[in-house]
Amino acid sequence: MPRKQFDLIVFDWDGTLLDSTATIVSSMQAAARDLGLPVPGVREASHVIGLGLQDAMQRAMPDLEPKFYPRMVERYRYHYLSQDHSLTLFDGVREMLTDLAGQGYFLAVATGKSRVGLNRALSTAGLMSVFDATRCADETFSKPHPAMLHEITRELGQDLSRTVMIGDTTHDLQMAGNAGTSAISVHFGAHPREELVAMSPVFGAESIAELHAWLNEYA
Repeated sequence: MPRKQFDLIVFDWDGTLLDSTATIVSSMQAAARDLGLPVPGVREASHVIGLGLQDAMQRAMPDLEPKFYPRMVERYRYHYLSQDHSLTLFDGVREMLTDLAGQGYFLAVATGKSRVGLNRALSTAGLMSVFDATRCADETFSKPHPAMLHEITRELGQDLSRTVMIGDTTHDLQMAGNAGTSAISVHFGAHPREELVAMSPVFGAESIAELHAWLNEYA
């Protein structure tokens, strides 16, 4: 049976499938405190979620001397890794992914996490076998560059016009626009709802249940 719109559904990870936004923000702030540096506010720290870690630090704290960025990354990882075992998927994520996979959709992840970080997260969540392809920021260009989506579609032999990117940040939606795919925003992650809606995604979900229902009806 032909799909309505999409054959390939690509998800962001942090803030979209995993409830990790607050932990990422607090880890970034703790890293700055460790080094005696100005602590970024919640808005500054959350706005860079989804980018590669080095890019995120540079954007959240643009006035630092360059020597501090690698140290920020190291301290951030220390604080995040001390908590990541306790992070959980949003309610309904596992059921949604199982349902979509059972319907024959190709599923993928495009994330600002490192490969080591994503593999650890997928293993902890028991989702290693669910996704057909994944791309991480340390393997290719960081969002909003379109490379992740271009590489995923090529790997899976899929058409960009029948691919949708789902994410909680403007970086995700910008990447989709740059790649030529559709985009869906979720409004329970890192970026404010109004910023996401302003980018005209094909749908905006207030919960995983709402996203799941829309995908079943229209995707």
